[in-house]
Amino acid sequence: MGGDWFCRKRFPFYLVLSLLLQGRGSTFTINCSGFGQHGVNSTALDPVFDRKAFRPVTNFSNPTRVNISFTLSAIRDVDEQLQLLSSFLWLEMVWDNPFISWNPEECEGITKISVATDNLWLPDIFIIEFMDVDNTPKGLTAYVSNEGRIRYKKPMQVASICRLDIFYFPFDQQNCTLTFSSFLYTVDSMLLGMEKEVWEIADISRDIVQTHGEWELLGITKATPKMSLGTNLYDQIKFYVAIRRKPRLYVINLLVPSGFLVAIDALSFFLPAESGNRAPFKITLLLGYNVFLLMMNDLLPTSGTPLISVYFALCLSLMVVSLLETIFITYLLHMATTQPPPMPQWLHSLLLHCSNPRKCCPTAPQKGNKDPGVAHISLPGLKEPEVTAEKMPGPREAVMDECPEPARAQQEHEAQKQHLVDLWVQFSHVMDALLFHLYLLFMASSIITVIVLWNT
Repeated sequence: MGGDWFCRKRFPFYLVLSLLLQGRGSTFTINCSGFGQHGVNSTALDPVFDRKAFRPVTNFSNPTRVNISFTLSAIRDVDEQLQLLSSFLWLEMVWDNPFISWNPEECEGITKISVATDNLWLPDIFIIEFMDVDNTPKGLTAYVSNEGRIRYKKPMQVASICRLDIFYFPFDQQNCTLTFSSFLYTVDSMLLGMEKEVWEIADISRDIVQTHGEWELLGITKATPKMSLGTNLYDQIKFYVAIRRKPRLYVINLLVPSGFLVAIDALSFFLPAESGNRAPFKITLLLGYNVFLLMMNDLLPTSGTPLISVYFALCLSLMVVSLLETIFITYLLHMATTQPPPMPQWLHSLLLHCSNPRKCCPTAPQKGNKDPGVAHISLPGLKEPEVTAEKMPGPREAVMDECPEPARAQQEHEAQKQHLVDLWVQFSHVMDALLFHLYLLFMASSIITVIVLWNT
């Protein structure tokens, strides 16, 4: 009894002495007499537990190889403003402890036992991109095999920094990194390896990953660069996690209503401009679109300038331009019906060309034109009072000849004014049709451009 107590008191001394003498350590042979139906006697592993403060190697010049793998079980959130990826993963680490071994045949066939991690040496593996406190539960256990292989799994809630590119929102794909490394042991003391192939990690994670319906896992790749800090070189494994946003929510709540409002705005051009109902309708539509943007503002990223924001700004600009076009046409019609100004010759020729493209030049002056310096232009469908009067001799000409000179001048002035009104009204309709086609062309080209950018 006294000898056992003396040996336990002197054990740390001999342990430290064996560590200082590199290459002269030996494995502990675990006594299996404590293995049975009632569990394992805690004293059987006391020599291993007492050595948990030291890296388990028989020669300190040999690095410890730690194989790691993980399973991504959930993607909680992606914070575009803070550039953070919140996820859940199960981290698995496997390494060998040369001081643990027993013969399963002598230990009733037991090949694996569970041991509390508080009694074992654990590698200090951490995630470089980790931006939060490690909330790993305490009191976890690890499995120890009869060959000294330790398998340790722990759940982790990871909030990692990730450089997010939200330009293609909501059709964006993100590529975040999870870099596993040691903050204490250099490559001379610890090397990292893979417990599973990266395609196995990707397939298992893709099968069990759970999200809130917004993100899906595309794949996982890896790289094994070394990290140099001063004169120290650290081993690390970098995993690239590719995720893609599910755009269905945003397409239904953002793109479809916006497309409907823009389509209604385009159809409003078929309302007669003379009725005066087009401008109030467009104003109401514009106010409704602004209310829609305010309600859907919570669904848009708060940082950066995504392409969908450009799309919404473009739709709003198109609706404003269409309102300005309606105001311009309404002004032309009001001016034409109240006090039409003289139409310039170039505008008259352009209107003639737009009305009948075959006539590229003004017509020749009529015989009855008293002013030889100004060419008289006739438009299809418009009656010119002077020409009509010449071509229709008879009682009407006789009545006009019998009218006094002031009355005849008044009638000619009214006819010219009506002709000018018809010209300005026709010009307003031509401008309305031209601006409507330009509006459709610009809207179609803009939407196609945005779709092409999203698809790339």
